[in-house]
Amino acid sequence: MKDLAVITPICCGPDTPTLAPEAAVDLASQFKALSDPTRVAIVNRLAAAPEVCVCDLTDAFELSQPTISHHLRVLRDAGLVDATRRGTWAYYRLVPEAIQPLRLALGASE
Repeated sequence: MKDLAVITPICCGPDTPTLAPEAAVDLASQFKALSDPTRVAIVNRLAAAPEVCVCDLTDAFELSQPTISHHLRVLRDAGLVDATRRGTWAYYRLVPEAIQPLRLALGASE
């Protein structure tokens, strides 16, 4: 009878470091903020420009201003976006330091 080699299963890539519990909690809250398709689309739009006026987001998504504001508040609370007020309007932009850990968690290289 021939012996077969047994391969030890690897649960993670050999070069993948384990996440610290605090980092996992932070990433989970950010991914939770991105669990809505509209918020993902907002982040996608913000990624294409240095900043975007909330009025442009309202027009682009054909949603009411309060609904867009709610989605932006969730993204802001998760630390993914930041805003600057100019007169009546708020201008939103991505926070690169918050987006990079999400990219790395999904396997993107630095």
